[in-house]
Amino acid sequence: MRTLKKLGFILLLLITILVIATGVIVYTLKPDYSGEQELVHLQKEVKVYYDTYGIPHIYGENEQDAFRTLGYVHAQDRLWQMELLRRIASGGLSEVFGKDLVGTDKFFLSLGIADASKKTVANSNRNDEGVVLAEAYLDGINQFIKEGPTPVEFYLTGIDKKEFVLEDVYNTIGYMAFSFAMAHKTDPLLTTINAKLGPEYLKDLSISSDTTTVWIENYNPSQKDSLQNNLTAVVNKALGVLNVPLFEGSNSWVIAPEKTKNGKVILANDPHIGFAQPSVWYEAHIETPTYSKYGYHIAGIPFPLLGHNRASAYGITMFENDDVDFYYEQNNPENDGQYLTSNGYVDYEIVEKTIKVKDTSSVEFTYKKSVHGPILNGIADQIQDERPIAMSWIYTQMDNKVIDALFGLSHSNTLSEFRAALPNIHAPGLNIMYGDAEGNVGWFASAQLYSIPDSINTKMIYEVGKGLPIEKELLAFNQNPQAINPPSNYVYSANNQPDSIAGMLYPGYYLPENRAKRIVELLEPKNDWDKESVSDMITDVTSAIDPVIVSNLSKYIDINLLSENGLRVIDSLKMWNGDYKLVSSEATVFNRWIYHLLKNTFKDELGEDLFNQLLTTHFVKRLIAPLSKNENSVWWDNVNTNEETERMAAIVNKSFTDAIASLEKDFGANGENWQWEKVHTIEHEHPIGQIETLRSFFNVGPYPIEGGREVINNLAFSYDDTGYYKTSSGPSTRRVIDFSDVENSISILPTGQSGNPFSSHYKDQAEMYVNGEFRKMMMNETEIKNTSNSILIFSPNQ
Repeated sequence: MRTLKKLGFILLLLITILVIATGVIVYTLKPDYSGEQELVHLQKEVKVYYDTYGIPHIYGENEQDAFRTLGYVHAQDRLWQMELLRRIASGGLSEVFGKDLVGTDKFFLSLGIADASKKTVANSNRNDEGVVLAEAYLDGINQFIKEGPTPVEFYLTGIDKKEFVLEDVYNTIGYMAFSFAMAHKTDPLLTTINAKLGPEYLKDLSISSDTTTVWIENYNPSQKDSLQNNLTAVVNKALGVLNVPLFEGSNSWVIAPEKTKNGKVILANDPHIGFAQPSVWYEAHIETPTYSKYGYHIAGIPFPLLGHNRASAYGITMFENDDVDFYYEQNNPENDGQYLTSNGYVDYEIVEKTIKVKDTSSVEFTYKKSVHGPILNGIADQIQDERPIAMSWIYTQMDNKVIDALFGLSHSNTLSEFRAALPNIHAPGLNIMYGDAEGNVGWFASAQLYSIPDSINTKMIYEVGKGLPIEKELLAFNQNPQAINPPSNYVYSANNQPDSIAGMLYPGYYLPENRAKRIVELLEPKNDWDKESVSDMITDVTSAIDPVIVSNLSKYIDINLLSENGLRVIDSLKMWNGDYKLVSSEATVFNRWIYHLLKNTFKDELGEDLFNQLLTTHFVKRLIAPLSKNENSVWWDNVNTNEETERMAAIVNKSFTDAIASLEKDFGANGENWQWEKVHTIEHEHPIGQIETLRSFFNVGPYPIEGGREVINNLAFSYDDTGYYKTSSGPSTRRVIDFSDVENSISILPTGQSGNPFSSHYKDQAEMYVNGEFRKMMMNETEIKNTSNSILIFSPNQ
């Protein structure tokens, strides 16, 4: 008995020690939101008030002090995210995660982002205001690295903390510019389809500009008054392993005073970005005598991409323009170190790189560059011995002034100041949305555009000696699509096709009209918009297009082929209004039907790999509605049957019965059990959450969630054989800024403000986000100070 008591006492002691040790670890690793700190180079005291959701409200006497403080508090919540993002473009992931990431590092090194960053920093003027503030921000990050607790991810991966430099800022910007990688997914796939099946198979894929769709109209008062390879698979593999945010789409609209209840501008914005944990945005509110901004920051970038103050507000969506071109090169048959130009064969430039790899020796890596850009062959085994393909990307070819642009946008208070900063954005292409307290609204497609003859198809890999010239005819910014205070009294963007630019429809990877049509049909008739009605609209889950697709397809359904259950389902679908509520069974049936329709239509011609690649592109979303009414499409023919031509009706009926059979298998014959909440979920994945034992600690979710593909509340997913729709991207924040009550504007983040899993703000907004709720973006100084959860005071280092 004494032995048992002794063993029990020892066990209790060990548990107590473990609990104490765990408590100490948690205490030492969590962010410090209160107390006093000293900052080097600080001129005067800065106070940081943290609100209920962990958002810092920074009050300083000058901008350098405020941005230095921002760097520190940003790092203590997001240092791991900063570390990961700066490593992507510079080929540093293998050093963290091991040899499995060597292919990804090779791919990003070959893009040339890191080399372009070095060149930009070497040519930068360190006295420019934007650079000065960026350096102050980096000083704050680096002091936290020296003195603050090390995030748990550094211990788990075994890497050391290293100082941040200006190149890291540009590398992160470069990765964000690339993360809209639709050209890399689309152009090689279309080239393969053209070569394998012929040009007639491209006609029904909705890859060209569409003159019948809902598009964004230009309006400029001043002007009007005066007037075959596997590259796709390589990209998918490179990006798929990261679990970091990728820009994909977005909604935004800005309503002029004439259409609002209180006679003031209202701006709404929800950028669509790939979900990850932590989420992409870090919110921070800064007040100094010369600067006031409530901003949304990307880890490692000092200036907000989204922001507002009492004078103006701005947001972004992806422009989706085509700024990447691919060229076949012709090797010298006697010397594969040379390629053909108009002046004969010339040597490739050979670029040498070294990739550090965790737990093994470094990898020496070389790639070739032609006059068009890097040769992408050789960066992965899949494309070793095929025709050389060069990539021309405008981001790495022009002077990078993005820091100047972000500084200008964040420091502007008038429409003219704001517009003056926009030409400094050459890539990625962004729709910049604007509204102000004076009643102005604006939409600006911001990118360096260039003239493209109608005869050139930019979505194919150019043959040798063809395609766009190296020296492009650049368009002036006033030729970009834009609208300022249009007669409609609103501007909007849903990544849909813009109106003509300089007399032409600029090629791009635009998304279908679905969200645009719904936005317009909601905005147009109503003239008493307020914050509440706009917040309802930004969480809208009704499709304007899906019921039309159902109507088109149901015309071909043969009811004699349907079971009793099938008859009930098709009748229910015909009455569906297109909503993606949790209880909707129609949404579940529709998406199963569409997947089987795509599979039965395209897979026989494309095969498994190309079909799966097709599902990752934007144009597969664009083609569904047109295909649903095009009974003459060449794709309806099933090449695996003896019939010369397979009618559309046969494919439609087979796809519907396949969908019903799969749902009955998964959930039983009772259609009431096929609710959307059972198949549509969201989980915010941390890179380390891929380890199953750590998943519940680092990942957030999963939760059932409303919304779906191409509704305003665009909780998107990919199709596959499982019939389950794991949300991959969606609103990275939802913001509503009402200038009639700007201090009570509202927003939400998908998980929480902090990326530190020991912080109470790691996931404190996750359920609110899923439920479509909002919280206040606090700007009133008295309210902030009276209600703050904690105060962190920074003093000059003596």
